[in-house]
Amino acid sequence: MASDSSFDIVSDFDQQELVNALDQARREIATRYDFKGSKVAFELGKEAITLTADDEYRAGAAKDLFESKAVRRGLSLKIFDWGKVEPAGGGTVRQEIKLKRGLTSEQAKELSKRVRETFPKTKPVIQGDAVRVSAKSRDELQAVIADLKALDYPVALQFTNYR
Repeated sequence: MASDSSFDIVSDFDQQELVNALDQARREIATRYDFKGSKVAFELGKEAITLTADDEYRAGAAKDLFESKAVRRGLSLKIFDWGKVEPAGGGTVRQEIKLKRGLTSEQAKELSKRVRETFPKTKPVIQGDAVRVSAKSRDELQAVIADLKALDYPVALQFTNYR
């Protein structure tokens, strides 16, 4: 077993990069002419971001701005689950953006099954909200990573602990 190489398939994001993207979006909103005099705010919670704006148009513009900042910071747009724009108090609108972190058990089973069927020399093992894939050959593991990167999966996948 010591000669086996392995890596983990996880779905996570860098919290600090998310904070940086939010800060950049806030700074640009404060200086842009089309947001002049409007109340647009992002509030970062533990598992969600709350976007508050004057109207739906400004909420949409703030969403586009934030997504562009997030992509530039290396965050996948698949980590965001954009809720509906709802009316809030004081003539404003609110939108909740849930943050997706971790693989569900169904997703882990699906990934494990795909790896097992496509690459029979590998051994995928589900460990909580991650899938550890091990094999004797590092080339086999790199082929698994390339296959999963080409797959358009509904959550962002990262490959960590490559040994």
